[in-house]
Amino acid sequence: MTENIIVVGSSGHARVVIDIVEREGRCRIVGLLDASRAAGERTLGYEVLGRETDLALLASRHAIAGVIVAIGDNAVRASSVARLEALCPGLSFSRAVHPGARIARDVSIGDGTVVMAGASVNPCCRIGRHCILNTNCSLDHDSVMEDFASLAPGVSTGGNCHIGAHSAVGIGATLIQGIQVGPHTVIGAGAIVLKSVPAFKVAYGSPARVIRDRAAGDRYL
Repeated sequence: MTENIIVVGSSGHARVVIDIVEREGRCRIVGLLDASRAAGERTLGYEVLGRETDLALLASRHAIAGVIVAIGDNAVRASSVARLEALCPGLSFSRAVHPGARIARDVSIGDGTVVMAGASVNPCCRIGRHCILNTNCSLDHDSVMEDFASLAPGVSTGGNCHIGAHSAVGIGATLIQGIQVGPHTVIGAGAIVLKSVPAFKVAYGSPARVIRDRAAGDRYL
């Protein structure tokens, strides 16, 4: 049975999420939430119904089964999820996995996570809640992504990698096998990561090296 969901966000990342949900065909999007836009505006034909504080009323009115937070920045997405959970205790978050993604055996994918077209996840990977696996990225065998982590388009990892919570790996970056990326760390676009990177760092280059520290929530997109 098709379930009703609401998408939080209405920008570029949300448009990709909308396309995935449509292609999956499991859920029906009843509308969007976005505090930065007026109610009644539309994205890809879907109406902005209000803001996060309107969710409880909308959930009752439209028999909402779940929500997807379609915000690309890890910290902003995490803040939105925390607010929604406080406003609506027991709220369910829906996954969105593009039919063109390749998901191998014994892979777990947490609630709220989005897997885009062409992404490849090899056996025995563990993906946390509210992660993003972007277009044509690859997560090799026995790797872990903790909650709110993200892989940008074209990222490639070797096996047994560990991506910490809230960390972001930039477009086209490559991690050799066994790399550990600490929580809240950003790996720059095109980086070749040959050594593990601690928490709260920015690293880039070929080979990648730590450039500076960063604080939780610093912008990177």
